[in-house]
Amino acid sequence: MSPPSLGRSRRRGVQHTDPALGDSELIDTRAQLAQGRWTRVRSLLAGTGDDWDRRGHRLVVLAAGSASAAWARDWQLAEPESPDAATLLACATVFRTLRGKAPEAAAHDACRTAARLAPADPTPWLALLILARARSTEDETARLFEEVRARHPDHHHAHHLMAARLAERHPESGRDPLHEVYDFAAWAAEQAPADSPLAVLPVVAHAERYRVLAAAGSEPSDPARSAHWTGRRARQVMKAAFDWWLEWEREDHPRNRVDLNFLAHAKYCEGRPAEAAALFHRIGEHATRAPWSYPDRDPYQAFRAARDAALGSV
Repeated sequence: MSPPSLGRSRRRGVQHTDPALGDSELIDTRAQLAQGRWTRVRSLLAGTGDDWDRRGHRLVVLAAGSASAAWARDWQLAEPESPDAATLLACATVFRTLRGKAPEAAAHDACRTAARLAPADPTPWLALLILARARSTEDETARLFEEVRARHPDHHHAHHLMAARLAERHPESGRDPLHEVYDFAAWAAEQAPADSPLAVLPVVAHAERYRVLAAAGSEPSDPARSAHWTGRRARQVMKAAFDWWLEWEREDHPRNRVDLNFLAHAKYCEGRPAEAAALFHRIGEHATRAPWSYPDRDPYQAFRAARDAALGSV
């Protein structure tokens, strides 16, 4: 998903929102890859195995580096049948395409090659979904989402991408409690296992819809001043997600801090500072750009202001 661009004055905030989310092995490997040491990536991915959420998370973070495509290409030349090399190149080419540095056809070709070498892996399809989120039709985005789900039905990142795309439909309908993004998120949460972090997806859908409505001017640009978070349906969603967290918190999930940030943001905007404070304690310094940047804010400054207010209230 392509986040809102941040201007010059916001550069400091971006430095504090590391998508690695505290994965120390990933952080070390990313530094090694930036120096051309792709053998460390090979070891990391071999150890990740078929933990598809973790594999997708690690590959997306590694692929975002400006030199990652070049080093992945070197790795692929050395090991042309390596699915890991092909998938890293596929993800990196998608990011180059999104930055305007590579043609879209090159990204599609690289992803198809990776999918052929690793037919069970949802990550090449996740890469195509990231591209489609920014460039393709709704039908194509939905098709690629189903390709990911066919390989890993509870894929965390894919569900977040789909929620963000669906939230953008019909901004003119305003605060419609029956909007399809809410149906999608409720369905995903209901069909997932009890311990699945997709239980938090209805909160994500609520934040994504706020982003759309605030950008359209129908909600305040300060989410804490918006009644979007305090209606009956919203409160039910927030309570269910917070109760899930209390019972099932998945600290082992590679993207758990994404969920915690969405939930802390929602609880703060809902006016529940004590519950938000508990979440901020778990998050630590691992702020995420979404949803703190919504609709067009410095994510780290918004995160710090909310955290300080919540922690100061308890």
